[in-house]
Amino acid sequence: MTEFAEHATAGFGDRLARLEALLFIHGEPLSKKKICDVLGVSREEAENLLEKLGAELSLSGRGIQLAALGEKVQLVTKPEFGKLLEDFAKEELSEELTPASLEALAIIAYLGPISRNRLEYLRGVNSIFILRNLRLRGLVERVPDPENASSYLYEPSFDLVKHLGVTRKEDLPDYERLRSLLKKAETEPEAAESVAVERQ
Repeated sequence: MTEFAEHATAGFGDRLARLEALLFIHGEPLSKKKICDVLGVSREEAENLLEKLGAELSLSGRGIQLAALGEKVQLVTKPEFGKLLEDFAKEELSEELTPASLEALAIIAYLGPISRNRLEYLRGVNSIFILRNLRLRGLVERVPDPENASSYLYEPSFDLVKHLGVTRKEDLPDYERLRSLLKKAETEPEAAESVAVERQ
């Protein structure tokens, strides 16, 4: 039995939990069609699941809610927590970049525009919160993916390039060599080890 088939045979409560997990980990607007495909459910059942999840999240004591715009839905924080999150973001931005953030930033600088999926494949971990942090700092920009209307690409911002003292990203240190190593790392484990050594 395939993983999608297992999703289709799961009970309603389990599918509801899977939907919540899917929306949380995706972190961006997700189409209802994609939800149907991933969970292995009909459009009608997807609508029922979304309605149920939205109702549960609207209850007091929950910090997030379900937002819908046309054919896409997304988990977002409730407005009443705006001040808390704003203060948290300011504190985060006042601190230095973590090694994980620097790693992601380097990959974006040398390979961007790059999709989140591709970035996460290279890093081996979920990167949505790091990407948000880098965007808030003005170091990374998110642009529409010309090949996929429902996705985005991430690229170094003009401010980052200017801060690094170059006029274009191609002027970054060892640009061609490191870019080539990163590309090889996507298909060759040995190349990934070489990139890791370069970072040290």
